[in-house]
Amino acid sequence: MRTRWTVALAACAWLACAPTATADPLPVDYNFFGGFPAEIANPGGSLPGTNDFSCVPTAEHPNPVILVHGTGTGQQTGWGVYAPLLKNEGYCVFALTYGALPGPWPISEIGGLGPVPEKGAQFAAFVDEVLSATGAEKVDIVGHSQGTVLPNYYAQVLGGADSIDKYVSLAPLWKGSGPSQFAWPAASYRYAPGITYTNIMTRYDEVVVPYTDGYVEGPNATNIVVQDTCDLDFSEHAGIVGSPRAAAFVLNALDPANPVAVPCEFVPPFTG
Repeated sequence: MRTRWTVALAACAWLACAPTATADPLPVDYNFFGGFPAEIANPGGSLPGTNDFSCVPTAEHPNPVILVHGTGTGQQTGWGVYAPLLKNEGYCVFALTYGALPGPWPISEIGGLGPVPEKGAQFAAFVDEVLSATGAEKVDIVGHSQGTVLPNYYAQVLGGADSIDKYVSLAPLWKGSGPSQFAWPAASYRYAPGITYTNIMTRYDEVVVPYTDGYVEGPNATNIVVQDTCDLDFSEHAGIVGSPRAAAFVLNALDPANPVAVPCEFVPPFTG
């Protein structure tokens, strides 16, 4: 009997001293198309690290981050870089596909289409769901292309400004882009007080022309062009989502108290 107790106590002591297992970091592929294989493998699903509605925000990152894709992509195809990157940094990360037309896959995951009010309602409902699940008071936004306007429509037209803290835009179109600019109420293009905006642009943007349509001054705004002080980044409208340089700017916008080094390295167009 004494031997059994000795073995049991030794086992308990070993377990108590054993290191706590931690999840391995998710792989980050700096490529605009990095999320496409996941969509093919799991149609209509969520990227690893996203949409865990049991995620509890930490004191370091109290705001869950919502990723808002551009036209023609979705919650997986648009965010192959940022889903794992932000999850590895300790954020609760969420993404939605908005504005998809009715139909079978893959039509069901081609987002950013449909009427503006419908897209706005989908986004508003998703924000409410994220806040309710996480218990957070506000969310942070990382958007690309059309996904830089939709959250501001929610803030300025639907009254959601109090629910957004930091608002980071990749290839933004604050002054509109082609005929699409007339689809959105003018208020969608105006900054909301109380939100901190960061606009990250590329000189090679072939969709937002001129690229400076994403550059708007404001007391609550920071404007960044990835080629400033680094002429090795050739990312354009899509490739900026795969640019490690742009990603570092995003991390620093979300957590300015703990900045990371911003690399200057060759970044090809289209893929990043």
